[in-house]
Amino acid sequence: MGGSVTTLIVLALVFVFVALRLWSVLGRRTGHEQTLVKPESVPTVRAVSLKAPDATLTSASGQEPTPSASAASGLRAIAAADSQFDVARFVEGAKAAYGMVLEAYWKGDQESLDKMVDPEVAHSFAHAIHEREEAGETLDNRLVSIEQAQIEDAHIDNGVAHIRVRFDADVAAVTRDREGNVIAGSMSDAVPTHDVWTFSRPIKSPNPNWMLTETDEAA
Repeated sequence: MGGSVTTLIVLALVFVFVALRLWSVLGRRTGHEQTLVKPESVPTVRAVSLKAPDATLTSASGQEPTPSASAASGLRAIAAADSQFDVARFVEGAKAAYGMVLEAYWKGDQESLDKMVDPEVAHSFAHAIHEREEAGETLDNRLVSIEQAQIEDAHIDNGVAHIRVRFDADVAAVTRDREGNVIAGSMSDAVPTHDVWTFSRPIKSPNPNWMLTETDEAA
């Protein structure tokens, strides 16, 4: 009986020792982990094309997207002036544009950006991408998910409809140097990002495309 008790005590001590060793290795930061970085935002732009889908869609939750109270009257005015306007379709189109623009910008894919933006905006993107390349840095970012696309404001001004959308998203962000070494970020940890983009379109225009007329970080 005494031998069994002694064996149990020894095993318990061994377990405690191993647990402490694991904690010392896994439970502490070594100082060599890459710092999580906030994904680089696109520069402020003046006209990014946004083509709405052909079919009426709902939000990811399967329900109609709910705009803020301050935007409701503006959306009603837009719908009254344009019988083809659909809130759910607009939100899905905005989410698609958000992902496509970010992806092209992060990759430095100027050819794709040139197809989505007007010459002035293309120049703005090209300048930002050039500065990144001059620094010898590349972005290996990935849009993990768009948690929410919330319409914050909507109004008509001189025959042009403007809709401001707040995007709350998770992005895995990595910055690499000239040799491809990771100097910041992590692809295994998503960083919350919050952006506000404004889309505009002349109400009477036969062109169904909305234009991204402003980008900013959410407060």
